[in-house]
Amino acid sequence: MNQFLQKNNKKFITMNTNMGKVDRIVRAIIAVIFGILYFTGVISGTTGIILLIVGIVFLLTAFIGFCPLYLPFGFNTCKKK
Repeated sequence: MNQFLQKNNKKFITMNTNMGKVDRIVRAIIAVIFGILYFTGVISGTTGIILLIVGIVFLLTAFIGFCPLYLPFGFNTCKKK
């Protein structure tokens, strides 16, 4: 495989899962709470939109199990295999 990558001069970035089960569940719960608060009108305006965007990002990262912000800090909440 390395020879194939070197010949075609392409770089592939692999995303290893760096979020554990508890981390993913907590993020999903927080995302749902942010969504409920926004759509019920408890929070609104700029703050509501920012929290809604953060909630969407939390939901996406919980779904794929990878958080790009963990990379520079070396965080990994997955259990070791």
